[in-house]
Amino acid sequence: MNDGAGAPCAAIPGDVARAIIAAGQRMDARGWVPASAGNFSARLGPGRVAITRSGFHKGFLSPESLMVVDEQGRPEESGARPSAETGLHCGIYRRFPEAGAALHGHSVPCTVLSRLSGPNLTLAGYELLKAFPGLATHEAAITLPVVENDQDIDRMQAGLDALWADQPSPLPGYMIRGHGIYVWGRDMPQAMLRLEALEFMLQCELEQRRLR
Repeated sequence: MNDGAGAPCAAIPGDVARAIIAAGQRMDARGWVPASAGNFSARLGPGRVAITRSGFHKGFLSPESLMVVDEQGRPEESGARPSAETGLHCGIYRRFPEAGAALHGHSVPCTVLSRLSGPNLTLAGYELLKAFPGLATHEAAITLPVVENDQDIDRMQAGLDALWADQPSPLPGYMIRGHGIYVWGRDMPQAMLRLEALEFMLQCELEQRRLR
């Protein structure tokens, strides 16, 4: 189920590997990572990140599907090929010291709504807004940034850095137009909770547009 190669990375603790593998299975079951789409990561410590290798189906990950990079995206293992968007994961860890895990998926609601939205998508009045920092009630709103897709990952990350610099408390997530979503948290369970909350609200938004 992959076009990559690799041996198990002993530098990745077993619990971290299991959490990444379980995230892939959960997201695959929901149709959020079709084919070889998506990528997941976890911070291992200062300057080290465990991340999925390029080309692996995320519903069928194994320890061999994972590798370690530094916070600039450089592999520790000579010749290893991380996911193409490793730089976006590393950008999260460099900017947000509290981030311990990041998830990237390609659901239908996210892909469609990101194509239809302007530079932001506002989600308001949902109970699941409480999954995000500082929101204790459904009587709130979040603004989810929608950034332009770009094959130049360094350029895309530079744009995100500029966006975050202008925001006192950036939301722990964003969408890439016509592409997918990035969400992070202090650990994998929190990142997954936030992703599931966003995906539910995006599905609701898409259904509402269909009914108008």
